[in-house]
Amino acid sequence: MLTNVELETFSINGVVLQKPIIIAGPCSAETEEQVMETARPLADMGIKVFRAGIWKPRTRPSAFEGVGSRGLKWLQRVKRETGMLVATEVANVKHVYEVLKYGIDIIWIGARTTANPFAVQDIADSLKGVNVPVMVKNPINPDVNLWIGAIERINNAGIRQIAAIHRGFSSYDKTLFRNVPQWQVPIELRRLIPEIPIITDPSHICGNRELLFEISQKAMDLNFDGLMIETHYNPEKALSDANQQVTPDGLKQMINRLIFRKPDVNQELMLTLAELRDQIDKIDDHLINLLEERMVVSERIGEHKKKNNITILQTKRWDDMLRNRLRFGTSKGLSEEFIIKLFRAIHQESINHQTKVMNE
Repeated sequence: MLTNVELETFSINGVVLQKPIIIAGPCSAETEEQVMETARPLADMGIKVFRAGIWKPRTRPSAFEGVGSRGLKWLQRVKRETGMLVATEVANVKHVYEVLKYGIDIIWIGARTTANPFAVQDIADSLKGVNVPVMVKNPINPDVNLWIGAIERINNAGIRQIAAIHRGFSSYDKTLFRNVPQWQVPIELRRLIPEIPIITDPSHICGNRELLFEISQKAMDLNFDGLMIETHYNPEKALSDANQQVTPDGLKQMINRLIFRKPDVNQELMLTLAELRDQIDKIDDHLINLLEERMVVSERIGEHKKKNNITILQTKRWDDMLRNRLRFGTSKGLSEEFIIKLFRAIHQESINHQTKVMNE
């Protein structure tokens, strides 16, 4: 149904994108000079997709809300002079018509728009008969069904190149992050739609460039398909979200530090992991008193994954595990809702322990 990236590469408008896909560019297109001064070094380092916000949905009307359609000409110039694909956000039908008129290669739907099914349906209707890749950011609240609903609306319009963008979720609580990552939500999306590419947006998760590497590495550890990172040639003078943007050189240094892990395992390792997972299955049957032992076993798995340089997340294993626990738990008189919530929390804690082992 959706774009399948199991083959490590695919093409958009003649440009071959290799996993992991790196999408970079400023939060907002501010001036033609700023756009070009950011785009040129990104192209030189091999970035294939340039992003820039043209219309900015700001919380307060006094904030910088983007330069509007005139900025699309600057993206045309980026495309013409660097050969990069260009991408921007659309929030309504007018935006769609404008980006199509200017030949924008990729569009994305922002978190606030994803949360509104009426707005997404209007955008989907305007895309019927058009061959343009669409990326759908998660809604601002952690509702995987609302996210899937937006993806389905775009798919029903005939769009076949669709990706999901994980940009974190709003929270009233004071946290380290601008938007709490809640990794279990995109993991659940991957379980329900295994074929959809997932791009993590660490800039909006962190809100702070100092945290970008940590979130980017975790996305790679989970075998997500790429990163969208806000990049500005002079972040301190950015008109929006200055604290979360990096320079092109800073982006290059961060990418060079990332460890890219293999998603597949060989037969010998499969036997090793199967033995450990059998222990986990037994521990899960006696969950309440054995959680500490389960986390110890999870750390051992992390050591083997680290040694063999493979990703933490194995989607099929997680899907099978949840189905088995539901069957066993409901036979013991426990509600399906309780089992799902309990084992999602256990899975997240296991990932946390493995992440610590993998990145020590």
